[in-house]
Amino acid sequence: MKTKTQYTCQSCGHMNPKWLGRCPECGAWNSYVEEKITASKESSISAVRESFQPSQPGGSPWVKLGEEPAGSGAGKHRRSSGSAELDRVLGGGMVRDGFVLIGGDPGIGKSTLLLQVADGLLKVESGARVLYVSGEESIEQIQARAKRLKIGNTERIFLAAETQFEKALGIVKELKPDLLIMDSLQTFSTGYVESAPGTVSQVREVTSRLMNLAKSAGIAVWLVGHVTKDGAIAGPKIVEHLVDTVLYFEGDSGQTMRLLRTVKNRFGNTNELGVFEMTSDGLVDVANPSSLFLSERSEEAMGTAIVATMEGSRPLLVELQALCVPSPFATPRRTAVGLDSQKLAILTAVLEKHVGAPLMNQDLFFNVAGGLRLTEPACDLASMAAIHAAIRERPVPASRVFLGEVGLTGEVRKVSQIEIRVEEAKKLGFKEVVMPASQMDRVKKIRGIELIPVTHVQALKDLA
Repeated sequence: MKTKTQYTCQSCGHMNPKWLGRCPECGAWNSYVEEKITASKESSISAVRESFQPSQPGGSPWVKLGEEPAGSGAGKHRRSSGSAELDRVLGGGMVRDGFVLIGGDPGIGKSTLLLQVADGLLKVESGARVLYVSGEESIEQIQARAKRLKIGNTERIFLAAETQFEKALGIVKELKPDLLIMDSLQTFSTGYVESAPGTVSQVREVTSRLMNLAKSAGIAVWLVGHVTKDGAIAGPKIVEHLVDTVLYFEGDSGQTMRLLRTVKNRFGNTNELGVFEMTSDGLVDVANPSSLFLSERSEEAMGTAIVATMEGSRPLLVELQALCVPSPFATPRRTAVGLDSQKLAILTAVLEKHVGAPLMNQDLFFNVAGGLRLTEPACDLASMAAIHAAIRERPVPASRVFLGEVGLTGEVRKVSQIEIRVEEAKKLGFKEVVMPASQMDRVKKIRGIELIPVTHVQALKDLA
């Protein structure tokens, strides 16, 4: 064996043969750590690959573009996870050789979700095998959680408490599972990199070898990743580049609602959203999130408005709330939860300029009910309607939905997928939709709901 020494930046993963005080890539100071890499002609992953590698016709490692590889077939590429919400987020179910990375705050329910994924797969495919490798919990802790969640098919779910990656690969070679769960990435280490678990080199090496395992062995791999204080998955960005799907599990530990969001998916739409409710028996699918977000809405509340936002291909009706109070300061405060603060400043400026709303001496507090975070411009008109209603201290009609992007000159612009948004509002019993006049032709065939076209934000004087 040959040993090679290199210095790796723990912030971005940049490698250099000599130590540097400041990383030339990310600019971090004193972030370089000496690491030793042992190279060998053969690795354990090669042995695992050979033991699983499907044979191609004629022994060739390639196939034609229109030809299916050996061992695959139509209808067998996807498998259900047992959860309709999770299947939606994944783009129709788990891919047989898919590599999924899931991150989330501590205690949010990642391990609970993974155990339910294992149970759901076995309910659909009773002959499948699942291997759950934990580097953080003991086998007894996992068994206790499974008992609390009433997990069935206990004879087909295999548990291992291991942090050495080569030993975990040996278990994979012996059991040949259909689904491999690794919890979590930062706890595993490989002997081919002489550094502590969780360092950039270890994280990159373990992820790369898991990717090779998933593709060559045809195993669905689910990998849990720690998150930083900013909410991003810890480690170099190459981890997210290697995997097929990146999921973020979001929610307040003090509330029961959990949101599963996809930010990367090679096999489906990005920005899809799955909604779950955490109960004593585990995570439960929420089939109609719009009704849940609006369940506690007061019809006579001042400073509220409803918007139909899109999360991937799913329309969601969300309540926007605004509160205006006289400011004791020379510069009034602008506080937003669920909406970018700079966006809120722009919307208030447009309201002051084109609608004449007296906000110069008012503290403004804005909230998106339900814990969602809105980023699309289609929510502009509804946000301004909530603020305008708050400053005028009168309620917006409870049966009205607002749609539209607002420009700096006050014009109301088009939004995407307007038909789906209007249909969702109609399905939930709303009677009116305030929308851009330029899109009336696209929704004129929809019956049973009144469409109110607007061209300028000044229309809020009469509508909110």
